[in-house]
Amino acid sequence: MKKQGILNSDISRVLSYMGHTDRICIGDCGLPIPDETERIDLAVKFGQPSFMDVLKEVGSDMKIEKIVLAEEIKEKNPSVLKNIEIYFTSIGEKPEVEFVSHVELKAMTKECKAVIRTGETTPYANIILQSGCIF
Repeated sequence: MKKQGILNSDISRVLSYMGHTDRICIGDCGLPIPDETERIDLAVKFGQPSFMDVLKEVGSDMKIEKIVLAEEIKEKNPSVLKNIEIYFTSIGEKPEVEFVSHVELKAMTKECKAVIRTGETTPYANIILQSGCIF
């Protein structure tokens, strides 16, 4: 049994085989997931687990060089955007940030290794994390 780190075997597996520039998405419970993209469903009930809880755990186990967010988050969910900024500042990371339309973000999930579905119910609480290189 693992002693520390992410216990979810699917998340742990996906993160372990990701290479530089590979991507994984963390999404709210309403984000559509393409059939060809692996779905890791963590949603238990509305709100649980939260988007930020999952981002913090994945972020603690992954080198992130870039994040992609929907442009709409700025207006429709500024509190989650602020929490994302606070999180990366608190861990001393400064990934590149790219804003795209929500339509484009959804299309980009086709290229992700997996989409992690949370129980989050606030709008546009979706992020694509691009893997960096640790050496």
